[in-house]
Amino acid sequence: MSIVFLRQEQLSLLHGLHLEILSLQKRCTERETDRQTDRQRERERELQKQITLKMFKNHSDLRWELSQKSVLVGALRASLKEKERSFLEELKHRSHRTTALNNELQKQTETAAYLSFQLHSAKQKLQQQRRRPAQPGADKPPVHPSPQASASCPTTIKPKRRSSSRPSSNLPTERARECVPRERVMGPEEPMAMPDPALFLYPYRHRSRLRPPHKHTLQEAEGEESEELDQGASVSRLSTTFDLLVFMISKPELHLEPLGKTFAL
Repeated sequence: MSIVFLRQEQLSLLHGLHLEILSLQKRCTERETDRQTDRQRERERELQKQITLKMFKNHSDLRWELSQKSVLVGALRASLKEKERSFLEELKHRSHRTTALNNELQKQTETAAYLSFQLHSAKQKLQQQRRRPAQPGADKPPVHPSPQASASCPTTIKPKRRSSSRPSSNLPTERARECVPRERVMGPEEPMAMPDPALFLYPYRHRSRLRPPHKHTLQEAEGEESEELDQGASVSRLSTTFDLLVFMISKPELHLEPLGKTFAL
């Protein structure tokens, strides 16, 4: 009986031990699960910290870029305002310059018109003065020089000293015919049109080469230095000066050599 009792006690003890082992195993598993969960939580916290740090860094970078871009936008706005101001100033300057040029052009046109009026009035006076001595001398044959000689007429040529057989009263008319050729005077002539400035477009050297040698058809008087210039020569020189002035007004950048010589004449 004692052996059976001992066996029962051993069995009960073994059962209790087994239950205790099971409970301990359960606790161990629980502890392990708790530790694993704690580790996962710590990892999650670390990941969250890293993510927050990255987000903060990204936000700071974005803020810095935004500040730089705002500074760049401000600089661009300032440069645009400066460019607009300079453009407006240049536009005002150009408008003032155009007005000044228009005023100068108007003055030059008025000067040209005045000179043309003076030239035509001088030509009309010359024609009126020619009509009076032309009536008694209408029986004389008129002189018909070539157009090339008329083109080279404004240039003064030193007369050769010869013995004149005509009286001194006919010298002004002869020199007028030599410098300013005209057709037979049959009646009142119309005012001549403005001369063509295209003759002065060529340089002085080439133009002097194209001119043929002038042939003197009339006798010239002695002592050119003591005699006064004829009215025909003065009008021709006035027309030449007017042509040169018109050409210089139209193209002021060109430099014409005959200008000084013409004014010297």
